[in-house]
Amino acid sequence: MNVALIVENVDILPSRSANIPLQGAMVDNSVVLLVVGIGIGVVVALLCVAMFAPQYTRNARKDAVQQSRAVTRGQVYEQLVPYLPEFPFNPKDAQFLGRPVDFVVFDGLDEGDLRRIVFVEVKTGGSKLTARERLVRDAIRGGRVEWAQIRGDLSAGSAPPVTITR
Repeated sequence: MNVALIVENVDILPSRSANIPLQGAMVDNSVVLLVVGIGIGVVVALLCVAMFAPQYTRNARKDAVQQSRAVTRGQVYEQLVPYLPEFPFNPKDAQFLGRPVDFVVFDGLDEGDLRRIVFVEVKTGGSKLTARERLVRDAIRGGRVEWAQIRGDLSAGSAPPVTITR
C-alpha cells in the first residue's frame, strides 16, 4: 500500500507582508521574530554562563592555589639550600638576599681565605630566570661589578653627609 502525503500552499511562517497588531500599531512579523530570536539567544547564553562559570571559577581558583603553593615551596627551598648536602659552599659563607639574586657566597671567608665571590640564584621545577635576574647575571659575566664603600658622619645634627669611596 502506497501512501502519499500531499501538502500544497501551506506556509509554516506567515508571509513577510503579514502584520501583527501591537498596541494599536501594525508591526511586521519579521521584527517580532527577530526580537523573539534575540530573546531566545540571550536566554541560551545566560544558561550556558550559569552552567560553565562555576566550573571555570573552580578551575581558576585551583590553578591559583597550585601556583601559590609552588611559589611558597620554592621560597622555602631557597632558604634551605645552603644546609643541603649538595650545596657546594660552606653555609656560613652564604648570605641570603632573596632579590634580585638569592645568595651572595663569600667562598672561603669563614676559613679566612676568600677565594671568590659567587652570586647564586636557586630555581626549582621548570622556573626560569626573570628579566631582572638575567640583567644581573649579564652584568656579572660582563665584569661590570665593583666595590663601593659608603661612609656617613653621624656626629652632625642633621642628615649625615655621605662619602662614597671606590
